[in-house]
Amino acid sequence: MSNFSFEPTGRIFKEREALLEEWTPETLVGRDQELEQYHAALQPVIESETPSNIFLYGKSGVGKTAATRFLLDQLKESAANVDHLDLHTVEINCDGLNSSYQTAVALVNELRNPANQISNTGYPQASVYQFLFDEIDDLGGTILIVLDEVDHIEDDSLLYKLPRARSNGDISNAKLGVIGISNDLSFRNQLSSKVRSSLCEKEVSFSAYNAMELTKVLRQRESVAFHDDVLENGVIEMCAAYGAKDSGDARQALDLLLESGDIARERKADRVKEDYVQEARERLQTDQIIEGISNYSLHGQLVLWALTVLQEQGETPARTREIRGPYEMLCEQEGNNPVSDRAVREYLAELETLGIIKSTEINRGKGGGKYKKHELNQSTSSVRAGLEELMGTAP
Repeated sequence: MSNFSFEPTGRIFKEREALLEEWTPETLVGRDQELEQYHAALQPVIESETPSNIFLYGKSGVGKTAATRFLLDQLKESAANVDHLDLHTVEINCDGLNSSYQTAVALVNELRNPANQISNTGYPQASVYQFLFDEIDDLGGTILIVLDEVDHIEDDSLLYKLPRARSNGDISNAKLGVIGISNDLSFRNQLSSKVRSSLCEKEVSFSAYNAMELTKVLRQRESVAFHDDVLENGVIEMCAAYGAKDSGDARQALDLLLESGDIARERKADRVKEDYVQEARERLQTDQIIEGISNYSLHGQLVLWALTVLQEQGETPARTREIRGPYEMLCEQEGNNPVSDRAVREYLAELETLGIIKSTEINRGKGGGKYKKHELNQSTSSVRAGLEELMGTAP
């Protein structure tokens, strides 16, 4: 019988937690330009002036939340040494709060003690806002409210009210600043002009990390996470290159390094090799594909199958109409009637948004018109593995 007792090896990782998202480094690397702009936007706080309202935007995993926590920690430390500066920060993640009403309730409850919370329903919106302004005024001093993933709020009401609370006379004792953080690059343009002018008083755009910046991020974590000389030469660079190529997302590059270390530990190896990075990428891509398309209808999954079949035959990038043939054959095998061309195009657009495929628009001018060509953005083996797990045996 196999021995499944657990014994620590202590061989690969020194502090594995340093590769997890919640680990906060003492300094932030690879974001120098963004930190400079953000620092300047926060400067009025330390001068005991009314804070600016700041709007940060950029794709997920490019350091917006990490930069906010890092700079606010620094700011609180500095503020403690300034006479008559009483600084408070309140942070709310708006994921799951899809209205101004729900967000305002969450802010009230964050500011109140646990015995005096309000429920998510039952109050007029004006009353909830009044509760919020009363709590802000009672707290007094300088208050920074951080609304992370602010693009989840579907109406403008709170984003209009909060930044203007002092000028509108809703608060009088506190100096209030709002920091909005958005992963949706188009969210800013969807705001009404009156909201945009107050919420986006100062803007900081976070670009995707390039390979050199990701290398700095991974090197910083390596020294804490791994024992000395555990990573073979090229492992960090390979994780950084894949991270930059896939999305410029530090989270993905760190996940890749973590998974590579886990594979080395599974194999009872003494070192993390480049081969393990390749294997880790396959595993993570498969997981990403399963997560991305698990809620898809059967037809969305069959459209992806059809493109995978074409890719394996070396026939991509392929036009939508070229995907139609293999898609209809797969429908026949599954005993289903095919959906319309328009529905197929919509599935392809969703797969592109998820990063599973890559689409390029071709413009042939007046005579030839416009059309798109599609190919997989992940390895065929990981897409196939994901589809097989969701749908059973592959065609």
